[in-house]
Amino acid sequence: MDTAARLLRLLSLLQSRPHWDGAELASRLEVTPRTVRRDVTRLRSLGYPVDADAGHGGGYHLGHGGRLPPLLLDDEEAVAIAVGLRVATATTVSGVEEAAVAALGKLHQVLPVRLREQVTAIAGSTIHLPRGDLPSIDSEVLVALAAGCRRTEGIRFGYRDHAGRESERSVEPFHIVHTGRRWYLVARDRDRDAWRTFRVDRIVEPRLTGHRYRFDDPPDPVALVAEGTGIAPYEIEARVLVHANAEVVAKVFPPGDGVLEPVDAASCLLRFGAGELAPLVEHVARIPWEFEVLAPDELREALRELGERLTRATARTET
Repeated sequence: MDTAARLLRLLSLLQSRPHWDGAELASRLEVTPRTVRRDVTRLRSLGYPVDADAGHGGGYHLGHGGRLPPLLLDDEEAVAIAVGLRVATATTVSGVEEAAVAALGKLHQVLPVRLREQVTAIAGSTIHLPRGDLPSIDSEVLVALAAGCRRTEGIRFGYRDHAGRESERSVEPFHIVHTGRRWYLVARDRDRDAWRTFRVDRIVEPRLTGHRYRFDDPPDPVALVAEGTGIAPYEIEARVLVHANAEVVAKVFPPGDGVLEPVDAASCLLRFGAGELAPLVEHVARIPWEFEVLAPDELREALRELGERLTRATARTET
């Protein structure tokens, strides 16, 4: 193996996991530890931040900053990234579309013909439904929030709630959740000492504060967003006991369609909200298992009336 090929192989290994023992790297590359040290020096001279741990049990790992190492992808990874970039060109994150197109163009230049044909075939067979009037997300805002989540560093930002009221928030970011339509930040609000969800399109000028923190007992971010978007904003909450395993029910009613709470191995509680009864009736009618409506009483009455109408319609058809 020549030096250039060995350096690429070394970079690939360093990207594959957080830490490598020097002797193990030498074994993988079939060289001596001394050669590994020389190759690490060469990578550093090229701008790649390879850090070394001194002492017994030391080793190497890729540091932060410096030049971006070349991505060494297998066929499936290359196709997945190319398809993902195509999807990103139609995303609701403003500022990403142009970058996605540029990255896709660079990737297509180096894709083998057979892989390029796969990507083209997938793209040619896929149609994206119109997004409707969905708010766009500033990519710089999303990047700042993601940095806070990754570094466990506090963030301050301006926020406009659903009523149009503006406020300044200081939060400890935990996770970003994408529902397929909107983006949400799950964070602990420091001033209110409570967990909150924030629509990312309503966040203005997020700033990292340098405040570091640690969560002792963080909530499930997906469940928190499901609660905050599917139940809390509505006047009517439906509670339905479904006689089926929660994992099975979740395949039909994902977090965006309701909040699931396991009761036992054979049943679960399904909760969802709406501003009026009609959507709740439609939601319940989708349940393909035996169930019991626990609340509200108005929903039980509406379902009873629907059942009677369906029975009368069936009887007329049979006659």
